[in-house]
Amino acid sequence: MAKGYWIARVDVADVEVYKSYVAANGIALAKYGARFLVRAGRYQIVEGVSRSRNVVIEFPSYQAALDCWHSSEYQAAVALRRPVATVDCVVVEGYDGAQPA
Repeated sequence: MAKGYWIARVDVADVEVYKSYVAANGIALAKYGARFLVRAGRYQIVEGVSRSRNVVIEFPSYQAALDCWHSSEYQAAVALRRPVATVDCVVVEGYDGAQPA
């Protein structure tokens, strides 16, 4: 079964208030087996545009990634984030097919 991923780009207007979102989202992320692969590390824009933070979170399955996003626990965290951050996020299914030789 292919894993699921959240791929998010984030701009934070108030870092102190954003910390409450980070604390709250851990409840849902742990419940659905999430694992951070990328969490606001260094980056270089090589094409297109970005936001100030980039995040990739891995889930055991695509369904787990969707269920986490729609969970009451995560949506409670989102309510804390919305006033202080702008986010672009997609939930995507991983790929288990052939790779370049």
